[in-house]
Amino acid sequence: MFKRVLIANRGEIALRILRACKMLGLETVGVYSKADSDAFHLKHVDEKVCVGPASGSDSYLNIENIIEAGRITGADAVHPGYGFLAENQDFASACLENDLAFIGPSPETLKLMGNKAEAREAMQRQGVPILPGLTSSDLNESSALKLADELGFPILIKASLGGGGKGMRVVKDRHELVRALPLVKAEARHSFGSEEIYLEKFLEQARHIEFQILADKHGNIIHLGERECSIQRRNQKLLEEAPSPAVDDHLRKRMGETAVKGASSTGYETVGTMEFLLDGEDNFYFMEFNARIQVEHPVTEMVTGIDLVVEQIKTAMGLPLELNQNDIRIEGHAIECRINAEAHSRDFMPSPGDIVRWVPPAGPHVRIDSHCYHGYHISPNYDSLLAKLIVHGRNRTEALRIMEQALREFEVEGVVNLIPFHLRLLANPDFIAGDYNTGWLEQHLAALT
Repeated sequence: MFKRVLIANRGEIALRILRACKMLGLETVGVYSKADSDAFHLKHVDEKVCVGPASGSDSYLNIENIIEAGRITGADAVHPGYGFLAENQDFASACLENDLAFIGPSPETLKLMGNKAEAREAMQRQGVPILPGLTSSDLNESSALKLADELGFPILIKASLGGGGKGMRVVKDRHELVRALPLVKAEARHSFGSEEIYLEKFLEQARHIEFQILADKHGNIIHLGERECSIQRRNQKLLEEAPSPAVDDHLRKRMGETAVKGASSTGYETVGTMEFLLDGEDNFYFMEFNARIQVEHPVTEMVTGIDLVVEQIKTAMGLPLELNQNDIRIEGHAIECRINAEAHSRDFMPSPGDIVRWVPPAGPHVRIDSHCYHGYHISPNYDSLLAKLIVHGRNRTEALRIMEQALREFEVEGVVNLIPFHLRLLANPDFIAGDYNTGWLEQHLAALT
């Protein structure tokens, strides 16, 4: 059993982890960079340690400093949150080598799932559907052109170690493919330290559907239904909802069973997400497995009533799941809007600065996950997420109405933000009808901005 958890992250997820720890009666240690000394969660941790300057690479990505922070504060576990070191196998190994439990998958699982090409092959061996493609070991200009001729364009080039929507490029003809191969390799090497890439057929009218997995160290594994994540710009999610407007009970059962089968084959034993592409004929294909808590996990919590971060910590302690698949009920509908400090009318340019007015919405069925407050400085050093606004309704129509009112009540001044963008999105007839896919937002961006 844990006594003290070090939170190796910042922003809203650090506060979310702190609340889960307090729910379990655990002490907490907060780490921070010199730019984050006024972070809200630091007011509530039992101990705090500065781990470096403003640059993320020198602080939140500094494995040595974070491990030392855990050692000097007497922590016995580390929660990495999402981003930064959450899927870093070296960090997970360093924690275990220093007698710190890593609240996440094993280093071996992180290594497998961190390589998208290897994960893809592992899922294929288990009978999980994948899109036809070509992995890096067989990839060169000649083999890439041969594959493209067989499958037809467009083709998606992906960095094997990519993540967060980065390291991806769609090509539409032979000339683009030849020109893009060395460029994507260079981007992958610069961003992820490896130029390993792979190719697969690109689905133009697909939906991004992900299934929440919950597993323990005793071989128990279940899913908590799906999330619809197709409202994306440049592969970055802006709005998520659960359940998906495109998934009925029969399809949910098929996809859920496949997600559990794929995760079970890796020996997975914590919270994770199996991501699929879904075409218009209910065919689905493995995309990737995220071995961590997701940004959008609150929509699943709202429709299931299950605290995913609490469950994640409990399974890391070695406790067995108290739930089985038959216990899971999807009640109503939840929607999450990511409120970023970005100017949507200026190509979503980040908008750092000081928050001079902060009045979040309230009322029944409204949840705010945020680290912001009046006077807080939004630093240009980190991501631009101000808050996640989540609502729950008895059905999708009711959830949309609650979300619209919540957005209108949400007052933020000092930094440009995406509240006006989300209001326009919610008023769009296609979105209201649930008729959209991963390419829809880019096609309608002019009208929405």
